[in-house]
Amino acid sequence: MGFLTTVIKKEQFNPGVLGIFTNPFYFSRRGLFRAMRDLGAELSGRMLDIGCGTKPYEPYLSVKEYVGVEIDTERSRTTSKADVFYDGTRIPFDDSSFDSVLANEVFEHVFNPGEFLTEVNRVLKLNGKFLLTVPFVWDEHEQPYDYARYTSFGLVHILGQYGFEVVRHTKSVADTRVIFQMINEYIYKKTYVTNPVIRQVLNTILIAPWTCVGILLSSILPSNPDLYLDNIILVRKVRHA
Repeated sequence: MGFLTTVIKKEQFNPGVLGIFTNPFYFSRRGLFRAMRDLGAELSGRMLDIGCGTKPYEPYLSVKEYVGVEIDTERSRTTSKADVFYDGTRIPFDDSSFDSVLANEVFEHVFNPGEFLTEVNRVLKLNGKFLLTVPFVWDEHEQPYDYARYTSFGLVHILGQYGFEVVRHTKSVADTRVIFQMINEYIYKKTYVTNPVIRQVLNTILIAPWTCVGILLSSILPSNPDLYLDNIILVRKVRHA
């Protein structure tokens, strides 16, 4: 039981070969990891991770200081590795406190995006960099706190309104793997059980075959930049909001 838990945890955010058989979100997580490893190299100095959770990408970011913040709930107090907790409105730091900011799979949970981006702009230094990952094709999750999906154009527009300029913008998993990730997500939710051993057996039997088919077909069929799992966008603060 302990060994199984260790393997699953290791493959959760940086899935390798074992992740094909243990991680129902293999395509999404592998795409996000690659993006974080690539664009995350642009983050430096004192960095704020908003909605940091367990800080899964901390080992892969070469920043001078890594500060994690989470909304203050009983769950986040128990499960996250946040350094600071807040009320979800005003980020509890002074103006221009950070050289860089990260928000990984957080923006879709923000009900007032303008207020959120104003706060990010406020705590970020001028010319500081802000990295967001935001789902485009994904089912509703963490209900009822799932508020929006953004196209690539929508993200560029709203970030520009609040003082940010795009440095790099990529789309994660823009091929047939999108379809198979959705199939896997459907199976996962419909077969979910609380027992972790049974859940993992079901994942391996029911989900892993679809993952393998998705890997094969994505190597044969053309990509489609209009259908993808996540927006990965790195911006720079060019003016105060």
